Amino acid sequence: MRRRWMGALMLAAALGACEDDYYVSPGDGGPAEPRNLDAWYYAGAVNVTWELSPGWDGEAFRVYAKRDTDRDYFLIAEVTNCADGFCSYADVNIVAGQTYDYYVAAVDGGGYETASSEAIRVDVPLMSPPPVPGGVLVVALDHANYIVWDSGARSADDFAFYRVYFYDGSTSFLLGETDSEGFLDLLAANGTTYSYFVTSVDDQGHESQGSAAADGTPRPDFHGDVVYDYFARPDLSGFVFQDDEATNPVVDGDASGRDFRLETDADGWWLVPGPGVSVYPQGFETTALKCGPAADAGCVSLDVAPTSGYQSGDVGLLPQTTYVLRIPAQGGSRYAAIRVELLGFDQAGDPLMIFDWAHQLQVGNPNLAPRSGGSFRIR
Repeated sequence: MRRRWMGALMLAAALGACEDDYYVSPGDGGPAEPRNLDAWYYAGAVNVTWELSPGWDGEAFRVYAKRDTDRDYFLIAEVTNCADGFCSYADVNIVAGQTYDYYVAAVDGGGYETASSEAIRVDVPLMSPPPVPGGVLVVALDHANYIVWDSGARSADDFAFYRVYFYDGSTSFLLGETDSEGFLDLLAANGTTYSYFVTSVDDQGHESQGSAAADGTPRPDFHGDVVYDYFARPDLSGFVFQDDEATNPVVDGDASGRDFRLETDADGWWLVPGPGVSVYPQGFETTALKCGPAADAGCVSLDVAPTSGYQSGDVGLLPQTTYVLRIPAQGGSRYAAIRVELLGFDQAGDPLMIFDWAHQLQVGNPNLAPRSGGSFRIR
C-alpha cells in the first residue's frame, strides 16, 4: 500500500535535521524538481520511480527514506543512470511489516538540492509465499516435455501464478510463467533428459521454495500427440489418422478430412467425430494403448474394437481411457483408437489433450494391436 503526503517545506525541514552538509534550493537557482514520484512494494523490494523535469540539466538524484516511526530521513542512494526520461531505484534493505516514507531530490554540482514536492508512504507486508506446488510430473513427448502439477498452491488467498524452471544439476533457469497447472516445453530435444521444478508466486511477488524435481526425456515415437481445444486453437484442434508416419496428423479443426477434433466446455473435454466418422459411445479404462512383451505386469489394453454400436455424436473424454472410432474407407470401414494420457492446459491457459493412437489399415479388421505372427500395420 502506498500513500502520498508531505509538502516541499516539510521535506526541507526533515532534510535539514539530519543532513547538514546538503542544501535545499530556495527555488529558481537550484536544479529542476523531480516529477511524478511513485513508490510501491513488490517481491521483497520497494520500487521508487520518478520522471525528469523539462528543466533537467544532467543533475544526479538522491533518494531519501525513513521508517514512519523515525524523525529524520536518511540518504539511501544516489542515482545517475536515468533512461528515456524515467528514473528508478529498488530499495531491498527493508523489513517485513514496517512502513517507510520516500522522497527524491535533484542535486547540482554545487550541492544544492531540489526535493520532490511530495513523499510516498509504502507499507511493506509480511513476506509469506504461497504453498510449494506438489505432484510435479513430466510427460515426455516427441521434441517436447509437458510438465503438470497439482493445484494445492491455489489454496492461498493471494496466489497469483507459477514459475517453471529448468535445472541442470547445478544451475536453474526460468523457462516461463503460467497461471495454469501445466507447461509445454517445446525447446526440449529428443534423447536428452531434462529436469524441472515449479514454484508458486503470490500477488505481492513472494515466491515459494521449489517443488521436488521431475525428469522427462523426449523421444521420437508415435505416441504423445497433442491437439488443442477448437475454441482456443482451432488450427491445432483437428486430427487425421495417417498411413505414413512422416505426415503430420494434426490439422485444422474445420478441415473436411478430419477424423475428429477436440472441443471443451464447462462440462469437460469432448471428442467430436469428423464428417462420416462414428465413435463408440463408451470409453474403456486401460493402462496402456498396447500391451506387449515389455509391458508392466497387469497391463490392460483394448486390442479388438467393437464391431457395432457406434454413433456420430460427441463423446466425453477421461484420462487413462481408450476410445474407438470407425472411419469410412473404400470397401467398408477402418477402426482406430486413441488413449487419453492427459487432459490439461498449457502455459497460456489453452485446453489440450495428450494421447496415443493406433490405426488399423486393413478395411474391416477390428484388431487394434498386432497378433503373434500377424502382418497388420498399426500406428
